[in-house]
Order: sequence, then structure tokens, then C-alpha cells
Amino acid sequence: MSDPETASAQAVRLVRELYPEALGAVLGGSAAQGRATASSDLDIGVLLPDSAGSGRRVVRHEGRQAELFLNAVGDVPGFFAWDRARRRATVVFVYAQGVTLTDPSGHAADTRRLAEEIVALGPPPLTVDQWRHGRYVLTCYLDDLVDTPPTSRHEQLVVADHVLREAAELVTAHRGAWTGIGKWLPRRLLAADPGLGNALLDGHLAVAERADPVPLAAAATEVLEVVGGPLREGYAHRWGAFEARGS
Repeated sequence: MSDPETASAQAVRLVRELYPEALGAVLGGSAAQGRATASSDLDIGVLLPDSAGSGRRVVRHEGRQAELFLNAVGDVPGFFAWDRARRRATVVFVYAQGVTLTDPSGHAADTRRLAEEIVALGPPPLTVDQWRHGRYVLTCYLDDLVDTPPTSRHEQLVVADHVLREAAELVTAHRGAWTGIGKWLPRRLLAADPGLGNALLDGHLAVAERADPVPLAAAATEVLEVVGGPLREGYAHRWGAFEARGS
């Protein structure tokens, strides 16, 4: 594992070199929590003057990749509201669970307090339409999983991935918990509901290792029963302008 103090020192040098005008900076992610490996990137939140604007930037510094989340201080409340609405709160967690690198004017402390409040508040609940859409999409993928023969391994694996993802979204929403993508999906899923989380993850593993969809199908069926049951005929959704989402 990478030493958090070493990672913090490198992050401080990066911020000073690239953003000398920074009003505050925080190191988040695995590097701040002592779980990073030598190849892990640095997740750094950088607060900038309002004239600088906001954005995202990936750089390589001293041989290590860093992902920079850049926010003008005046944009922070609105950006955090948007980040919370996604139900993942990626940047919010960088500040809430990170380590302060520099804070000459107190902006980093203020931003961290706001982030901690949002994390404690949790994600917004799903609307009725979002619940119905989630049930319908998971039902469709579950049907595909059951219908896909084990000999069609590529299709089976892709469908299993979708079943896990959609089921995780419903489980975390049901528990009022944050969701995640990538490596954060299993972490957030297990934190929200260890029982259903383990059943879904073990079921996904059974598809990957043994081409056996039965455990995952059973776990996904249980998720659907918890949130209102499968949804097929009777589902309807009106597209908004320029929206073209399928299942």
C-alpha cells in the first residue's frame, strides 16, 4: 500500500505547481484512506477563484497519474447539489472523507463541512417514475439472463453485468444509501444491504466462473419483490425533449 503521508506530500507539490492561485485543496479517494497501491491515481479536489471556472483534469505528475476535480468556490453549492442528485456524490465524498492539503482562507474547511452534511443527508429518494423505470429495466435484463443459453458466454456475461448494476441501483435506493460505479458498486452495495448485496455479488460470480445464472436470477428476483415486483406489460414512459433512452 502507498503511504498516505507520501501521497499527500506529492499532492501538495502538484497543487502548488499547477494551481498556485488555489484557495484550498483536498486529497481524497484511496490515497487519503491508506488503501492506495503504487499505481493508484491521486484524487484531488482543488478550489479556485470564481474567475477560473470549474472542470475536471487528468495529469501525470512525478510519474503518478492524478485526477483533479476543479471547482470555483462560488460554484460549489450548485455543483454539490448536482453531484448529490446523481446519487453517487463522487466529488462530495472526496471532500467529506479526504485530507486537507492546503487551506489558506478557510474555503476548504467550509467545503468539507458542506460535503459532510450532504453525505449525512444521503441521496435524494427516487421518484415514482424512476422506481417504475428501474423495476422495468431490471425485469428486462432478468428475463434476458434467464433466456440466454450458457453457450452464449459473451452475451451472458454482459447481461449479468447489467443485472448486477440495475439491481444495485434499486437496493441502494431502497435503503436510502449512496450508490456507486466501478469498484465502488460492490462497496456501496454491501454497505447498504449486506444480505442482498452478497447474494447479488456471489450470483454474478457464479455466472462468471460457472456460467450458472440461477443464483443471480434468484437474487435479482428477490430485489424486485422487495421494491414492488417485476414490471413488464403496463409500463409506460414519456420521453422528454431529445431523450432517447432504451432499456
